[in-house]
Amino acid sequence: MGEMIEFESNGIDARGYLAIPESGSGPGVIVVQEWWGLDSGIRKVADRLAENGFVALAPDLYHGELAQHDEMDKAGELMQALPPERAARDMSGAVDRLVEHESTTGESIGVVGFCMGGMLTWILAATRPDRITAAVPFYGYPTGDDQPDYSAIEATIQGHFAENDDFFPPEGARELESTLRGLGTDVSITVHEGTSHAFMAPHDALDSYDEELAERLWPQFTGFLHERLG
Repeated sequence: MGEMIEFESNGIDARGYLAIPESGSGPGVIVVQEWWGLDSGIRKVADRLAENGFVALAPDLYHGELAQHDEMDKAGELMQALPPERAARDMSGAVDRLVEHESTTGESIGVVGFCMGGMLTWILAATRPDRITAAVPFYGYPTGDDQPDYSAIEATIQGHFAENDDFFPPEGARELESTLRGLGTDVSITVHEGTSHAFMAPHDALDSYDEELAERLWPQFTGFLHERLG
């Protein structure tokens, strides 16, 4: 359904996967990759968002590099080697390209991210509050000392996290929810009982895919995006 496109990222060419609905137009949504890279799973997410009426753009944050789903060490290395400033720059460039695209309706867009992309979803919401009005992070949030300016967030946030997650423990998600509510942010975090990290991922690399839950959450979060974006 989609195609690779190029866009400018602070004077440097970047690429991403763009999927457009059959109607030819719709609200825009940025899709942020897992630590594997811009793989078939993330492209399928963009395609499915297009099937649900969105113009979806997934920037290639690894610039062509990719880890297979049985290469966890390589995925970790790629994630650790990703310069944060380049990731922020490429995501911001994707935001501008998506807003400017002839198929995108409205001036505001949403963002959806998974795992590493869930963590980056918070960062994009904080760095581009001028455009991001709806954010859906799945099992990921910023950790350590390198935190964004959460007070800048203007988006409404619907987050989904796993009960059993060594990568991003649910306690951290709850703490972040409390912090953001203290700042006046409209945020709702759900920790799904009995789930493990990557419960939305059909590739099932961690043997944690919960198909029944995933199929329930798709209409929930896409309905939220339509409500916020029009």
